[in-house]
Amino acid sequence: MGKNECTCALNELSEFYSKEMATRDVYGITLVEMGKKNPDIVVLDADLSCSTKTAKFAKTFPDRFFNMGISEQDMIGVAAGLALTGKIPFASTFAIFATGRAWEQIRQTVCYSNANVKIVATHGGITVGEDGATHQALEDVALMRVIPGMTVIVPADAYETAQVIVSATEYYGPVYIRLGRAKVSPVMPEDYRFEIGKAHIFKLGKDVNIIANGLMVAEALKASEILNKEGIDAGVANFSSVKPIDVEALLKIAKSSKLIVTTEEHSIIGGLGSAVAEFVCENHPVPIKRIGIKDTFGCSGSWKELLKFYGLTSENIIHTVREFFKK
Repeated sequence: MGKNECTCALNELSEFYSKEMATRDVYGITLVEMGKKNPDIVVLDADLSCSTKTAKFAKTFPDRFFNMGISEQDMIGVAAGLALTGKIPFASTFAIFATGRAWEQIRQTVCYSNANVKIVATHGGITVGEDGATHQALEDVALMRVIPGMTVIVPADAYETAQVIVSATEYYGPVYIRLGRAKVSPVMPEDYRFEIGKAHIFKLGKDVNIIANGLMVAEALKASEILNKEGIDAGVANFSSVKPIDVEALLKIAKSSKLIVTTEEHSIIGGLGSAVAEFVCENHPVPIKRIGIKDTFGCSGSWKELLKFYGLTSENIIHTVREFFKK
């Protein structure tokens, strides 16, 4: 897909601007639009197409859709084979199965071969809710980030998700995109354009900068609004591209900050917080507080209750910042 086609696709998908939607729903719609423009796009699923929303593509392009059954490892292997023949495969299932059950195949068959496979995993994070700990992928970003050559993206809202899918189609190489089940608030501005390896800084704070991705961007923006009213100059940045991470933006943020707070719907081990800390401590050390899931599994409950239970809220971000500046 050329640049002009990509721009055209983005213009057509501007319908997602300022809409509260689940990112998995946007994926299903966008995938069909991309399929109309590029006949090389094929889709594979592991018997969860209604949940991952790839069923929309299956209905529109039945000859380009492959339901592999409950066989995630096989799905990834076949996706790699299709990629090596020139196709652009999108392979989807729940994040816990895509990254956990098929990790070796992703490492050996996709990344080691630099196969042009797009792994779009839904139901990431704690917001799977009532499905419980066995289905709540809290480690998937870490598992994908550690593999050489893998690009890792966690979009913040519907508008960004549509752009991420378009960008992944254009980009050559392995990509992991983490999507969610719950509806997320719109946060990205109308003139925003996603680019792999680039962060979006809403505002650069002089006291604290909150780095977030996924649904936590909305919580970070809520927290910054209150902190600014209290006299704490708080900035917010969306680091949807976890790998490659935007080192220029990180350095700019570190030089401006008395404190950096990272927040993510993922374990604080190996995810966005780790990626930020690794770069900052080696290049421009400043205090960092990581907000996310501690070293624990999830539990069952409504997704809003679970976010509160695990401290993934604007209130906890505010409390963390207040406590730091009290000292």
